[in-house]
Amino acid sequence: MRPISTSLLTALALSLGACGGTINRGMESVHQPVVSRTDYVLDVGTGGSALAPGEAERLSGWFDSLGVGYGDRIAVDDRSSYGDTGIRDAVATVAARRGLLLADAAPITAGEVIPGAVRVVVSRSTATVPGCPDWTRAATPELASSSMSNYGCAVNSTLAAMVANKEDLVRGQDPIGASDARTAGKAIKSYRDRAPTGAEGLKSETTKGSN
Repeated sequence: MRPISTSLLTALALSLGACGGTINRGMESVHQPVVSRTDYVLDVGTGGSALAPGEAERLSGWFDSLGVGYGDRIAVDDRSSYGDTGIRDAVATVAARRGLLLADAAPITAGEVIPGAVRVVVSRSTATVPGCPDWTRAATPELASSSMSNYGCAVNSTLAAMVANKEDLVRGQDPIGASDARTAGKAIKSYRDRAPTGAEGLKSETTKGSN
């Protein structure tokens, strides 16, 4: 009976080791940041080539209520035939007080913009790592050569929280100036041109107290 019992226990251990959590035999974590975007819209009235009286203040208050800041994308949806640069500049002035620039194009939003108004769109992205923490797969015993189920949760959750502009996790930043040798060499030039420490002599110090 002993050999039979040992075989049954071994088979049971193998079956338990294969269940619970996703089997991942690679070094890449199955838990990756997921970026989602929410668009907030406000239709503001216009008058001629500018915002209607009081609309700039209403727009500013709306920005404050949303807590607009770095990482948010602001765009103007002007559905007139040619658009008006004066209206766009007025919205850009309100956005500039918060250190933000206007995007070149606005995302598609639901609903029609009434005549005599433009739509201001604030796009905000968030990043989360779904399913973390994940302790569905035990670290030991490991009989499938798989990483533990929580592998990657700490690193990727921290990365998702630290990145100010969540869309950088999707497409990154354009390498503006990376091909310019002068831009790339600024840090090196600054380091080389800096006078060495102690070039003007050592600073005189004394341990004597003042009388």
